[in-house]
Amino acid sequence: MPAVSFQSVSKTFSTPRGPFQALNDVSFDIEEGEFFGLLGPNGAGKTTLISILAGLARASSGRVLVQGADVQADYAEARRRLGIVPQELVFDPFFSVRESLKIQSGYFGVKNNDAWIDELLESLGLADKAKSNMRQLSGGMKRRVLVAQALVHRPPIIVLDEPTAGVDVELRQTLWQFIARLNKQGHTVLLTTHYLDEAEALCGRLAMLKQGQVVALERTSELLSRASGNVLRFKVDGELPAALQAQARVTGRIVQLAVHDAADIERSLALVRESGLVVEDIEVRKADLEDVFISVMAGSRQAGQEVAA
Repeated sequence: MPAVSFQSVSKTFSTPRGPFQALNDVSFDIEEGEFFGLLGPNGAGKTTLISILAGLARASSGRVLVQGADVQADYAEARRRLGIVPQELVFDPFFSVRESLKIQSGYFGVKNNDAWIDELLESLGLADKAKSNMRQLSGGMKRRVLVAQALVHRPPIIVLDEPTAGVDVELRQTLWQFIARLNKQGHTVLLTTHYLDEAEALCGRLAMLKQGQVVALERTSELLSRASGNVLRFKVDGELPAALQAQARVTGRIVQLAVHDAADIERSLALVRESGLVVEDIEVRKADLEDVFISVMAGSRQAGQEVAA
């Protein structure tokens, strides 16, 4: 039995401009013990899918099962098996960190779990903040408390919706060390993130959403194996020659181009120099998950082979 099963899930919203389909026949399973990544640009439907999984939104059609429990027909059981860390910083300003965790435990009928709360506080760097009022915490500390609240009832499935968005490097490292340990202990993890380096390092399998549809569903290693080419990266001041503009990915002064061999590299650099531009900070790297992602989102049939978008 899968840990989570999305079965032909569609969701349509009514808007002043007419119906908007956020999800269109989304189907995939997440197996027990997987570290699974859900990727996609803003507006792809990731948060809508997570909201349906959490029972915060109702699918227009299709089913979602959590270890066999239907999220609509058996909401309480399905929700008990999930620990969800939302994007938004939602907290009660009237309680301390420890009190918030005790209250969250009560929502799930969990008692006498002080030892586990202590472990959560220690593992997430919150031990010295246990008696602090929630409104006194920084944004990063509030994010840590949200993670602790999601885990306080020891759920078998952990859902992380952009958990490290806008937080410091220390929190990212602390969080991933702890979540990776829980995953090794058998917890299933579903992660949505815009940090593709995190997804590449942590997730064994990935689904990519585009305009509410699954456009890729593979093991991370298989996706990366398709990115067999190299990427030429350099900096320039000025506009690239027309011959390169269509295939280049430009961010400010940084230019990235898909290349296959040394001759391809020299040809590209020669075109830049002939246009009168000065090339700086040249490097060649292996294509990575970001390159695959951009290729898939651009609609390439062979993701990773044409990495510039």
